[in-house]
Amino acid sequence: MAKSITYVGLDVHAETIAVGLAEAEGEVRFYGTIPNTAEALRKLTAKLSKSGAQLEFCYEAGPCGYGVQRALAKLGFTCLVVSPSLIPRRPGDRIKTDRRDALMLSRLLRSGDLEGIWVPDEEHEAMRDLVRSRRQSYNDLREAKQKLCSFLLRHGLRFPGKSNWTKAYWRWLGEQKAFAYPHQQQVLEEYKHHIRQIEARCERIDATMEEAVRGWHLRPVVEALQALRGIGLIVATTIVAEIGDLRRFSHPRQLMAWLGLVPCEHSSGAKTRRGSITKTGNALARTMLIEAGWSYRLPARQTHYYMRRIAPLNLPEPIKERAWTAQVRLCRRYRHLALAGKPTPKVVTAIARELAGFVWDIACRVCEAMPNQKPKRTAT
Repeated sequence: MAKSITYVGLDVHAETIAVGLAEAEGEVRFYGTIPNTAEALRKLTAKLSKSGAQLEFCYEAGPCGYGVQRALAKLGFTCLVVSPSLIPRRPGDRIKTDRRDALMLSRLLRSGDLEGIWVPDEEHEAMRDLVRSRRQSYNDLREAKQKLCSFLLRHGLRFPGKSNWTKAYWRWLGEQKAFAYPHQQQVLEEYKHHIRQIEARCERIDATMEEAVRGWHLRPVVEALQALRGIGLIVATTIVAEIGDLRRFSHPRQLMAWLGLVPCEHSSGAKTRRGSITKTGNALARTMLIEAGWSYRLPARQTHYYMRRIAPLNLPEPIKERAWTAQVRLCRRYRHLALAGKPTPKVVTAIARELAGFVWDIACRVCEAMPNQKPKRTAT
């Protein structure tokens, strides 16, 4: 006789978890609120399992991370982590409470309308934290430089050279002393000091990332992706850390759609309307691919810098050949779209979309050759 299934929806918060239950062929009821601790989850599963029912859990991805999923996995239970943007919601529903959210999740889990996201292991999540910390640091650096430039512009100070933030620019900054009040000079010095601090932080994070990649089990994938033009260590590490196991996409078009690089569409009847890209999925990985796509505006070539960068990696010849094929195709594609009169941002986005397909292909080839790596081609 088959076991009955109880679907458990969890509304997770920092201190509490609201629990909703949906029987396989019965009512949907609110169980109650428990503390957000591993011991409370263990007691919950033990109590719900007394009747012999099979338990399936789900909760929304949020700031609390994957701790609940990992705790339930250690207890031997299945738990889906669901993206909030993919949860069906009724437009007229204007009331939101923890109780309603838990009941809604359990009901949707029972009906099969929820699809879980890929959950990284702790090592992968640590690498992802490092990548995002680097991105935030460089955003802070850009913002600090913009504030300094705005301060100088307000006081009519303009650099006579060609480029900012060169050695000549810093020498020019050190010569600026013509302020009416001494505390304005102090403001300038504080801006300069703040930029120097952020630059040092960025350098430390870059060095830490290089060291972390050397001990990462996905290091072969990161190295193989560097064979592609426009993808260095930082870009490759960011792509792998943010996307995770690329083999879970059964086709490169799924990866392109997950990255939000496919055009949105609103077609009805005989009318076909396509607009800008959807921009769903991971924004940082999408940004890195678009930045890499700019390098294909130049003719296909293997420069001295490129050969010097990939020489220490000792990449297999099939990976190098695949990367060269990608470069020839994407450079030709860029020229074709540019000559057709397409705007440059659209051309670069189209190149990034196709580049994602080559990233998927190379990553899957390397993962299949890695020891103790089983295929995981499942739905995203």
